[in-house]
Amino acid sequence: MPVLEINNFTFSYSQSTRPALRDINIKIDKGEFIGITGPTGAGKTTLACCLNGIIPHFHGGSVRGQIDLHGSSIFNSSAAQISRHVGSVFQDPESQIVSLDVEQEIAFGLENQACPPAEIEKRIAAALDLAGISSLRRRPTATLSGGQKQRVAVAAALAMQPEILLLDEPTSELDPVGTEDIFQVLSRINKEHGITIIVIEQKTDQLAAHAGRILVLNDGNLVMDGEPWQVFSRQEELDDIGVRIPQVTRLAGLLGGSDRYSLPLTVEQARIYVERLVRR
Repeated sequence: MPVLEINNFTFSYSQSTRPALRDINIKIDKGEFIGITGPTGAGKTTLACCLNGIIPHFHGGSVRGQIDLHGSSIFNSSAAQISRHVGSVFQDPESQIVSLDVEQEIAFGLENQACPPAEIEKRIAAALDLAGISSLRRRPTATLSGGQKQRVAVAAALAMQPEILLLDEPTSELDPVGTEDIFQVLSRINKEHGITIIVIEQKTDQLAAHAGRILVLNDGNLVMDGEPWQVFSRQEELDDIGVRIPQVTRLAGLLGGSDRYSLPLTVEQARIYVERLVRR
């Protein structure tokens, strides 16, 4: 059974004349690393809000279809119940951080769940280690960089021990180094701990390098779903809807690459591809 399943799901905001999402069908298995992309207004954030319970618990609207978490409708669960399974990290860490220092930020959600003190201590240490920021434990949150704050937000979500970590454009305000740091953390917790990762992101170079599956939304519709090479080989279609293709993939496409063996997704794969072309 999929850990998360969306069946014929349509959602419209109150007083809207057109659906924000239309007839979405997605099955997500435990341990997948999924990247979701699409142009502005495609419905990506709306989908995220449906998966973590913000819709319909905090934003109303018209819902048709089903979203199941372990076979049970998330719409029959409270937002607090959903949060025990789906951890969320938002675009702006400033809007998520509520405590004055890192340790208290990680402990905040655990204390609200009346977690025993010994368990809180254990989870804080584990979450900081997973996010690679153990050295920041005593730091005031106001002194952190944007990338550090985002990793604290990831650690706070991990401390709740979710099965699914959902991130909505977590690197939009980060430079390339900070962006890669976040994706390295996500890859690590996915591979080493089996946590299902769902990342909404415009930076397709990182999605291509780290995700095992790419979903593309456009105008509220799911228009592509496949492995990175399958999705990014459809360059003309992606250009038409305004989704940027990884630079190395575009170059390889111009040189004749078209399948999983000749369409590089990373710089290292591109190096190997070009070396093969030169040898020919």
